[in-house]
Amino acid sequence: MKPVNVGVIGCGKISSAYIQNMKQFPMLNVVGCADLNRQRAQERAEECGLPGAYEVPELIAHQDVELIVNLTIPKAHLEVTMAALDAGKHVYSEKPMALSCVDARAILDNAAKRNLLFGGAPDTVLGSGIQTSRKLVEDGAIGRPLSAVAFMMARGPETWHPDPEFLYKPGGGPMYDMGPYYVAALVHLLGPIRKVTGAASTPFATRMITSEQKYGQMIEVEIPTHISGTLEFENGALATLITSFDIAAGSSKLPSIELYGSEGTLNVPKPFEFSGQVLLRKSSKGDWAEMPLLGEYKDHLRGLGVADMACAIRSGREFRANGEMAYHVMEAMEGIHWAADHEQHYRMQSRCPRPALMNLDMHKYYLEL
Repeated sequence: MKPVNVGVIGCGKISSAYIQNMKQFPMLNVVGCADLNRQRAQERAEECGLPGAYEVPELIAHQDVELIVNLTIPKAHLEVTMAALDAGKHVYSEKPMALSCVDARAILDNAAKRNLLFGGAPDTVLGSGIQTSRKLVEDGAIGRPLSAVAFMMARGPETWHPDPEFLYKPGGGPMYDMGPYYVAALVHLLGPIRKVTGAASTPFATRMITSEQKYGQMIEVEIPTHISGTLEFENGALATLITSFDIAAGSSKLPSIELYGSEGTLNVPKPFEFSGQVLLRKSSKGDWAEMPLLGEYKDHLRGLGVADMACAIRSGREFRANGEMAYHVMEAMEGIHWAADHEQHYRMQSRCPRPALMNLDMHKYYLEL
């Protein structure tokens, strides 16, 4: 298969992992990177051994680039994605795909109009941890899924992120920043969501940055930082999802995700990692049993979703981290915020079928075309 030429826009913290991992996939060829800060793009290109560093419009217009990977901050996602689509490029974007469902739908409509593909993070749900868990659910290991809980309980990113300000503006906060991992994992495990409700709070109006580069600077908090949501799935299962940046100790002992079925319980790994421990308990008197992880997607593989999308570009088949999945996740998160503001349920307007399981053999994945 001829590799798909990729250009990366946004050279922040996560870009190095994306670029280094994408270079490992034979279906991807990273042509170069771009950033509003040309010097930062140059440094990233040199660090990762890329052929070139570009201005953003220059990389979007690059005649060899077929797929733009948009790693900019959330408020820039719409502008960069739309510019790339208008230039005839496929786009894969970091989460969330936009600041609102209105903007997200405009992205999907533009892609469809131009017969281009749009894909969106997270792709961690394609890793061995979530994929193994999903296979167990599909095989009936816990019987009929009845309910689930999911917790992202942490101190805010101002304690470690070099530039945390954007995470306290629209498009940030614990739900929009970390919620995509949890909501996407729940959709993979339980299917599409029917309706949601929620409550939210903002205990601190300001935050002091304690990470080294901007230590002592203050952030004005513009979004809720503790959100509690309830999700009702089309299969009847109910899930409780809590995301918080307000945990003083930095973390908690609550499970990342746990599924409860008619015949057992499944403890699922952290959905923002590709691997992790999968535990199954079949009865109240039994012990927890660790399940062997399936497949070879166990390492830090940011870019796995891009590789899967590249196969789709060449073959015309479906890919897993697709735009409808990203939109469904976006709508659920926006719906929880809306429900908190209006003190009522939000009924989902979108529907996305669960994507196919990943091929368990990496070599078959390479050769599946």
